[in-house]
Amino acid sequence: MTNSANQPLSELEADHTTHAIGERLRNGPGQLNLRDFILGAIDGTVTTFAVVAGVSGAELAAGIVIILGVANLVADGFSMGVSLFLGTRAENQQKEGARRDEERQIDSIPEGEKEEVRQIFAAKGFSGDDLERVVEVITADRELWVNTMLQEEHGFAAQNVSPWRSGLVTYAGFMMAGLVPLLPYFYGAMIPVGVLDTFTWSIILAFITFFAIGALKTRFVEQRWYWGGLETLAVGGVAAGLAYLVGVLLRGLVDMI
Repeated sequence: MTNSANQPLSELEADHTTHAIGERLRNGPGQLNLRDFILGAIDGTVTTFAVVAGVSGAELAAGIVIILGVANLVADGFSMGVSLFLGTRAENQQKEGARRDEERQIDSIPEGEKEEVRQIFAAKGFSGDDLERVVEVITADRELWVNTMLQEEHGFAAQNVSPWRSGLVTYAGFMMAGLVPLLPYFYGAMIPVGVLDTFTWSIILAFITFFAIGALKTRFVEQRWYWGGLETLAVGGVAAGLAYLVGVLLRGLVDMI
């Protein structure tokens, strides 16, 4: 669902009827992979355009841009997707280890675990009979008890995140956005570009992609679309500029090889 700040009051009211609330809570929050997609898209655009800028700064042939760009796109995209997959799976495994520990502690020292629940909710402002009632309700349900400790004591999210989905979404974002700066070079290899050179077109498309990614992000966070676009454009532009500068500075090495 989009940011509630952008929703009309009538839609917010419709989302908060008794039926709508019950349905939403039964379905759970789901898995929003916006972070993974944006991370992959930004990294794909930055790293691919960095290759383009670096090679262009060194004044190497357009064919080298295509070879290095595609190699970067495939290898770095795969590496990033696998890294997200392994990192997410490791976090899920860590959570399961903590779950087993909590279950063992509940079996071995239930009174100590009840005291932990008591202190957690006392810190939230509960006291007296209300506090004791909360402790009683939570500790009467073993699964609820364990899940409460995982979230409140260990800081784990309630929902497990799919490692496969995180990895694939990141890889898809990397490949889709990272391909854009290379498009003028593919086109130029088949049909000579007339008005502007291929590097100029690559700059234009890369900056449009940076802006579009940032603007897309604002559909899910509370930020003006143009500020989100400009923010991502600035980050990508700095990275591209650094890559171009390195290419220019190291241009002399090419002549020595």
